[in-house]
Amino acid sequence: MLDIDREHPQYRARKEVWRGYRDLYTGGEQFRLNAQRYLIARQKEPGDVYRERLTRVFYENYIGSIVDWYAATLFRREPVLTFEGGNEQGKSFFGEFIEDVDRKGTALADFLRKQLVEAMVAGASYVLVDFPRMGQQAGNRAEEDALGASRAYLVDYTAEDLINWSLDDQGNFEWVVLRTEVIKQDRVEDAEWRREKRWAYYDKQNFRLYRQVGTGEGPGTMDLVDEGLHGLAKQGRVPLFALRIPEGLWMLNRAGSLQLEHFNKSNALSWALTMGLFAMPVVYSEREWSQMVGESYYIQLGPEDRFGWTEPEGKVYQIAADNLTRLQEEIYRVCYMPQAGGPLGQSRAQSGLSRQLDFSITQEVLRAYGDAMKDQVRRVLKAINEAREDGLAIGVTGLDEFDIAEFAIEVDEAQKLLALGGDSVTLKKEVQKRLALKYLADARQDVKDRIVAEIEANG
Repeated sequence: MLDIDREHPQYRARKEVWRGYRDLYTGGEQFRLNAQRYLIARQKEPGDVYRERLTRVFYENYIGSIVDWYAATLFRREPVLTFEGGNEQGKSFFGEFIEDVDRKGTALADFLRKQLVEAMVAGASYVLVDFPRMGQQAGNRAEEDALGASRAYLVDYTAEDLINWSLDDQGNFEWVVLRTEVIKQDRVEDAEWRREKRWAYYDKQNFRLYRQVGTGEGPGTMDLVDEGLHGLAKQGRVPLFALRIPEGLWMLNRAGSLQLEHFNKSNALSWALTMGLFAMPVVYSEREWSQMVGESYYIQLGPEDRFGWTEPEGKVYQIAADNLTRLQEEIYRVCYMPQAGGPLGQSRAQSGLSRQLDFSITQEVLRAYGDAMKDQVRRVLKAINEAREDGLAIGVTGLDEFDIAEFAIEVDEAQKLLALGGDSVTLKKEVQKRLALKYLADARQDVKDRIVAEIEANG
């Protein structure tokens, strides 16, 4: 029997790394609460000094802003989805599905944006395709639709949730184990919160769901709460879809160590500057010194005695400040955004061609993310389409333009393209659909589907 709570060796190797990367991305109070994991103590540093430094800790979160910028820029325009075929009921379902993919009111673009952020933080994110479980068996498709059993929905999982898995010879999942944990209170009158762990096992045909409810007396027993065939059993595939990105596009893995170095150096410089504000008195005297020194006292010096204050010359401060600037620029550079690094407000001597080249690199990275997202959407929607037997041809385009150009310019370029295409009816239809869907990116999917159908019919 499968040990449901066993962890994959790769999972065990990376779970602490994921925890650190998530703190680096989130920043704020979450990072401050875990600062002792990242603020390095000096050699033989007194404990009370280190604790005081922890109370003064701050974090300049560059990598979090970079990840959010990529996600926001990529989804500036939503992906363009087309559903072609004669099944109007299937088109209607997908129109509603795109507006609410998880039965919580989350639109597809917002769901995908969250998936991309998770992949940039942890290197991968996962989508589970699921169908509602009904207490009665539907006799036909009409009854299935009426009961809501055909209403597919998505569940997002993080890299930490997938604790164990096995791959087949083609590199696809053979089985997976997902573990989640929630803290619940059934009634407001209950004195204690209870911790509930859940395990979900999926293979290419079946699923099993386990639950363990913890109480004040212990973790509780693990119970099997449900099992059976899952929604993609006919396809012979595990219903979990992985969004994996290349190591080079795993942003936290590329810049995490630099961000930690910047954090420690910036806090060290801040501490040194703070201590420099409280200068210590220095008395130069050959006689025994026993006088008390302070704001409410005075000292008496002999004719040959001298008095002064300790004050750093500042050379090391300048070196530290320059090093912090270099680290900041390096964070942006390894994240393929060299045009955004450096101090704010500093004029950088850079030619227009050089700036254009720098941003072209960023655009290529955005396109790589866009290709990964389109592939993920295509695989998920096709699996749902096949499970529901809707028979639709699904197209996924977009996520490849990141400059906000005037729509009039795009229309002018489309007219020139049509002029070159001669009498091609297919070219005319495709250009019209592309322009219409781009201009109406925020419209409901059913409206987009009607427009596409009308263009096809009147073309």
